[in-house]
Amino acid sequence: MEGLIETRSLREQVYEYLKGEIQAGRLVPGSFINLNEISTHLGVSKTPLRDAIIQMECEGFVSILPRRGVLLNRLTLEEIKDVLEIVGALESATIRSVFDKITSSHIKKMEKLNREMRLCIQKKSFESFDPQYYALNIAFHDVFLELSDNAAMKHLIGTMKRRLYDFPRLAYMKNWEWSNCDEHELFISYIRNGEKETAAMFWQGTHWGFEAQEIYIREFYAQQDKHIQQN
Repeated sequence: MEGLIETRSLREQVYEYLKGEIQAGRLVPGSFINLNEISTHLGVSKTPLRDAIIQMECEGFVSILPRRGVLLNRLTLEEIKDVLEIVGALESATIRSVFDKITSSHIKKMEKLNREMRLCIQKKSFESFDPQYYALNIAFHDVFLELSDNAAMKHLIGTMKRRLYDFPRLAYMKNWEWSNCDEHELFISYIRNGEKETAAMFWQGTHWGFEAQEIYIREFYAQQDKHIQQN
């Protein structure tokens, strides 16, 4: 567990390790997690591992099955639809509540982040998982989310996004991510023009709208499922 921040608890370190293994595709959805193997590999007792697994169960990543073990859940199309609906509703509500707090400096920051995202997409290696692009995309949303004083809402949004994003991140679809950046630009233009309701409705209905993103979603997750079945 080299490189982990020592001030974090063992539970947090084990949790981050497990999430990293999921993102890298070394823990495969639909399979059971070998807790003994992980405990030995990390050199930790079962207690922090158990605590991390309980947290992951609360977030929907795993199911603890009596006498069978810990199953890494698949992300179903219905669950994706539900998560998009919830996150879209919460983020659009946040946009409405913080709109008057958004300044020109926040707009410039979003523009800069979106430009950097486009640069990532232009890289030849972008089809593989790009942690820089992932971080930039999260940071873009955080520009306005961090303006909210509603800690419970921000925590819920973060939890739901982790369920959506933290599966085997083996590839990106360039056309989907170009569209993502285009949506960011349009969103910024609505903010710059003071169109609060238009910005919030666009964010919920298009950026997080299942129907608006369905073609990309079905293609992307079909690729992920194909990879899982092959390994």
